Amino acid sequence: MRYRADADDLLRWYDSHARALPWRVGPDARAAGTRPDPYRVWLSEVMLQQTTVAAVRSYFERFTTLWPTVGDLAAAPDADVMGEWAGLGYYARARNLLKCARVVASEHDGVFPQSREGLMRLPGIGPYTAAAIAAIAFDRPETVVDGNVERVMARLFDIHTPLPAAKPELTRAAAGLTPDDRPGDYAQAVMDLGATICTPRAPACGICPWMQACEARAAGTAADLPRKAPKKAKPVRLGYAYVARRSDGAYLLEDRPAHGLLGGMLGWPGSAWDDDPDHAPPLQADWQMIDAEARHTFTHFHLRLRVLVAEVPTGSTPATGAFRARDDFRPAHLPTLMRKVFDLAQGAFETAPASEYSPEDRS
Repeated sequence: MRYRADADDLLRWYDSHARALPWRVGPDARAAGTRPDPYRVWLSEVMLQQTTVAAVRSYFERFTTLWPTVGDLAAAPDADVMGEWAGLGYYARARNLLKCARVVASEHDGVFPQSREGLMRLPGIGPYTAAAIAAIAFDRPETVVDGNVERVMARLFDIHTPLPAAKPELTRAAAGLTPDDRPGDYAQAVMDLGATICTPRAPACGICPWMQACEARAAGTAADLPRKAPKKAKPVRLGYAYVARRSDGAYLLEDRPAHGLLGGMLGWPGSAWDDDPDHAPPLQADWQMIDAEARHTFTHFHLRLRVLVAEVPTGSTPATGAFRARDDFRPAHLPTLMRKVFDLAQGAFETAPASEYSPEDRS
């Protein structure tokens, strides 16, 4: 007898094993009539894009403490929101978060649309996020497919087509299982299954509610799925970052352009990031290159920044940026790359001067 996967089997498992997450209304509370807050669902889904639950949890709790409603977030200064987002990465999400909050507040009276189509008309909300909000917040029978769901479907139906080409096939498989009853719980259940049971390595097939229906388990291929196309090697880009500290303790900082990598975030003046960046300090000073690099990996390339530091007198006039008193900025509000630069610079300021800069120092 061939078993077929059934949403009811998964929902029964979820009723007993649902993860407790700060943005989630659990199955018992939901059954008792508690409805999810669309604002919290939306915020969590944006934060969770390409980021782990463990990394998001503290950010979510801080955001919802500072800005409990979408109206509160819409009214927040850009710099405050970008600062609180620092370290979470993929900073375009934070810019779109503000745009979306302001559209919901000004054009929808602070109420999120309930349909997938209506949600997709909001800034920064794509097909996946719209489906997730519609299902989880409003119990619409939408098919929600993230990386966990792709892995579950690839194994459940023994699909060997490599990702990303397999995405349409995996979505069709997921759509065939999405129920009309409790679609919000189901969407979260299948994601929980991928996160806790059908894990990338060593899946716990013996306790899976879909164990008997899993075609990859029967074929012995579960551990090999989903297949992925080989990744291209990432290029390496180079750059300079300049950290100037004034004699009164103020630091030279700048707001990065609104668009592009780290857009709108606080950072250090620096060069372009390319194969042969120009050395162009933001002001005249005795710049010292420290014997370390700030290294960071973005989606499409690796970055190596050489860090130069200088102590400058009060009254120094920079060509870019502005001096801020040390108490007027929090290093924690710097994006991860800029925090790495700051940490290296702090070490240099606290020790003997590094070797004086010369163009031949770059290697």
